[in-house]
Amino acid sequence: MGKIKVMIVDDEVAMREILKLMLKDFIVIEATNGKEALELFKMEKPDIVLMDIMMPIMNGVDATKEIKKIDPKAKVVAITAYASSKGEKMAAAGADYILRKPFTRKEVITLIEKIVEER
Repeated sequence: MGKIKVMIVDDEVAMREILKLMLKDFIVIEATNGKEALELFKMEKPDIVLMDIMMPIMNGVDATKEIKKIDPKAKVVAITAYASSKGEKMAAAGADYILRKPFTRKEVITLIEKIVEER
């Protein structure tokens, strides 16, 4: 199931490193904020975007809206430690799934496999 391209968008280095380890079987692209994510999304066309919500420069809600304008079929997974209010904002912005922190590698891989199967 290699060759799936996953973009991790998070301003925290530790979170990107953890996700990179979890996603060692995938092609991983990293962005540190929503603005960078948009540029990389256009160039790299990832299969799945794992999007943090709270980031500097451009937050996950705005970045998700912009990604969905570029590609309405883009699969965006919101990553949040916050309760439903942030998740609702991401869903309204077009996020397809919500992944709650803390999460396990199994949860991340199961979700990615589910998204890939749905395509």
